Amino acid sequence: MLAFFRRITASRIGRWFAALVLVLILIGFAAGDLANFGTGNIGFGLGSSQLASVGGEDITEAEMRQAVDRQLKEARQQNPTADFATISADYGPILEGLINQKAVIAFADKFGFRLSKRQVDAQIAQIPGAKGVNGKFDQRTYDQFLSKQKLTDSEIREIIGSDLLQRYLLVPLVTNPRLSVGMASPYAAMLLEQREGQAAAIPVGNFRAGLNPTDADLQRYYAANRTRYIVPEQRVLRIARVSGEQVANVTASDQEIAAAYNSDKAAYAPKDTRSLHQAVMQSQAAAAAVATKAKGGTALALAAGSAGALSTLPDQSRDGYSALAGPQAAAAVFAARQGDIVGPFKSPFGWVVTSVDAIKAQPGRTLDQARGEISAKLTTAKRKQAIEDLVDKLQNATDDGANFDEAAATAKLPVTSTPLILASGQARDGSYKPAPELVPAIKAGFDIVQNDPPEIVNLAGDQGYAMVSAARIVPAAPAPLATIRNRVAGDWIARQAQQRANAAARAIVAKIDRGMPLEQAMKEAKAGLPPVQPLKYRRIQVATAQGPVPPVLQMLFTVMEGKSRLVPDAKGGGYFIVKVNKVIPGNALLQPALITRMQSELVQPMQQEYAQQFVAAMRAELKVKRNDSAIAALKTRLASSGQ
Repeated sequence: MLAFFRRITASRIGRWFAALVLVLILIGFAAGDLANFGTGNIGFGLGSSQLASVGGEDITEAEMRQAVDRQLKEARQQNPTADFATISADYGPILEGLINQKAVIAFADKFGFRLSKRQVDAQIAQIPGAKGVNGKFDQRTYDQFLSKQKLTDSEIREIIGSDLLQRYLLVPLVTNPRLSVGMASPYAAMLLEQREGQAAAIPVGNFRAGLNPTDADLQRYYAANRTRYIVPEQRVLRIARVSGEQVANVTASDQEIAAAYNSDKAAYAPKDTRSLHQAVMQSQAAAAAVATKAKGGTALALAAGSAGALSTLPDQSRDGYSALAGPQAAAAVFAARQGDIVGPFKSPFGWVVTSVDAIKAQPGRTLDQARGEISAKLTTAKRKQAIEDLVDKLQNATDDGANFDEAAATAKLPVTSTPLILASGQARDGSYKPAPELVPAIKAGFDIVQNDPPEIVNLAGDQGYAMVSAARIVPAAPAPLATIRNRVAGDWIARQAQQRANAAARAIVAKIDRGMPLEQAMKEAKAGLPPVQPLKYRRIQVATAQGPVPPVLQMLFTVMEGKSRLVPDAKGGGYFIVKVNKVIPGNALLQPALITRMQSELVQPMQQEYAQQFVAAMRAELKVKRNDSAIAALKTRLASSGQ
């Protein structure tokens, strides 16, 4: 809640509150991975010129580059294309942070607050990247960690030492601060403040009437905004497909079908499978007794009882059962009839007695009966091989220097050409869209450099192959004005209407500031503007709102009583005018629970303020010296590096 409160407050106390600067207290840093503290390599040249000093501690260009690099690496986690321009606004705060860090070190040194080597060693031993496989500190692992992070042992010790000093000096200072009722009450009262005002919309659409650009207007606007109309690179691609159509006449011959049938006769022979119950006994006498009982009508499971191991074997083939119980048992089982008891027979694991529960006989198939299945299988394999042979022929031709036409003619492939298309595969006017399976060919066609040999690629969805070549390349350039005249005219009209709306809005604000009522000023604009809307909100309503707060409401709690302000529409649809008519102060004494809440929520800002003031006192004691020319020069070099 307070985050928004700090943004929108306009009072003196509120501005002080918003001006608090966070002081980085690196608690627990040494126990972390330190990955964010690697220097990396963003292309900045090495150097050691002094940027600033405090108490005899210098801040060098090398240290500043490392700090900037850390900030850039963090930014790239959110935006991979981030460069120095993205974080340039942080340049000053980064330098101030380094000065603060050095101030803590110098202050501790001046007043004899020194760390022992053992204290720093203990923290280094806790770094995950310094531990071996046994979980303890390992020098070789630590050296590899330093190399990966591009840090030296002395640099890591300085970072950890600074962290420990900040922990020992600052943490006790900011721990458990207490905020009095008298200090929390003004903030609670500010949240209870109520404001009444008005809001008026100035839509751009109300100012489009009569805007008809001349040819000269469009020429000037187009010349000034050419980059808005850049058309990406376009290409005409030639594509020769290798697919099933090219090998549709390839089929299996009668001789090949017969040979396949004869080589795998067992697959087409009659099959006899049997479902069995089997009891395994450890002695022949015991097995014979079980067999006698079972043949006399007792179920095999009951006959075997607990003396044997009983198993169910469904759908057994002769070969399968032979591998399990032996050839003698298999021969007897497959010679028996359904319901017979067979055995006992000696098997690798004991004496076997088997009951034949069910017999399933499958008739075999003749060559004529299996012809269709065999033909389809052989034809599929032959066509696949024929396609591979065509692709090999194409590849050999291109490897030998054949151009697209020559290679296609060698394999007798039909050739198609696309119209001018973008890298997406579509024409600018939407008149052409490639088949989905051609997407890999389109991508390859845009990767080819002009005059490169054709590229052969796999098509998507197992649709074969394609040979592709770039027949024509049109570099990226602004579209000719004649082809986008309507678009440019629309943009010109939108710009002119926006300028008109801006001028009208400023004129209305000027009239309000001279004392004219908002309604009258809107009416005098003679633009058919929407009616004025009343505003009445408490600051706490806005501060606790879910989601983004509209700029109009933010401005309501920014503008002083009796004043007005122009607010652009975030979506470019026009402008808003916000006027504050009345400010009703809040009375926190009527809501003591809110005061208690503010006491709790202001603890963290108070901690930050204590730390900031203590570090500021250190800096004042030690005297900070800055080399402004070197600071500016480094920033210029970083900005021009393009990294």
